[in-house]
Amino acid sequence: MGLVEPETDALAKLAVLNEPLRRRVYEHVATSPEGEVSRDGVAAALGVARSVVVFHLDKLVDAGLLEVHYRRPPGRGGPGAGRPAKWYRRAPGEIVVSVPERHYDLAAALFARAVERVGESTADIDVGDLLADVARAHGHGLASELSTSTTGVASGEARSALLERLVSLLARHGYEPRLAGGVVTLANCPFHALVEEHRSLVCHMNHELLSGLVEEAGLPAGAARLDPEPGRCCVTIVA
Repeated sequence: MGLVEPETDALAKLAVLNEPLRRRVYEHVATSPEGEVSRDGVAAALGVARSVVVFHLDKLVDAGLLEVHYRRPPGRGGPGAGRPAKWYRRAPGEIVVSVPERHYDLAAALFARAVERVGESTADIDVGDLLADVARAHGHGLASELSTSTTGVASGEARSALLERLVSLLARHGYEPRLAGGVVTLANCPFHALVEEHRSLVCHMNHELLSGLVEEAGLPAGAARLDPEPGRCCVTIVA
């Protein structure tokens, strides 16, 4: 749902950085003025054996925290120059972890799309209406993450299977869904702090997003209902 990776992946990456020396290796590479560092460069800078540095660099690459590429050191080229050496640089992207899970990056992206559309339009259009449009379109796109096609669900058995897949999808995006009696309540609001300051706007955006998701998935129009209660997301899904 967000622009950053799922919380489980982010936590795994942070766990890799929990080892003190490995964290020093990462910080050295990430803050290098040249933007990239060789194995020998890291070992010399930290005063650590090259074999130990290689071990930690490989772990950081495997976790997706560093990128590796090959080139020869400056001044060495042509026949007889030997094999290119590995050089390391910080991987693109970012790691964001919050407990409970939040997705303020997604809200910012939807707000930005709405504002862009206001600027592109020559008509007098309300930004809140455009935000609803882009949120619903994003919800339609999320439906593609469901494991199988669900369009035109009719039977009770098919509807039950759809709800299970929908609950799994919502869980991956931080909503903490609870399914009981054909009703999905969402125990967590991914936009909590924004709701505290801009409740009407953000809840409307979230409702449109989830409406787009469930309708594209095959549930009836209106299955996602704006149903605010303290301590949970403002939307419930009724199948």
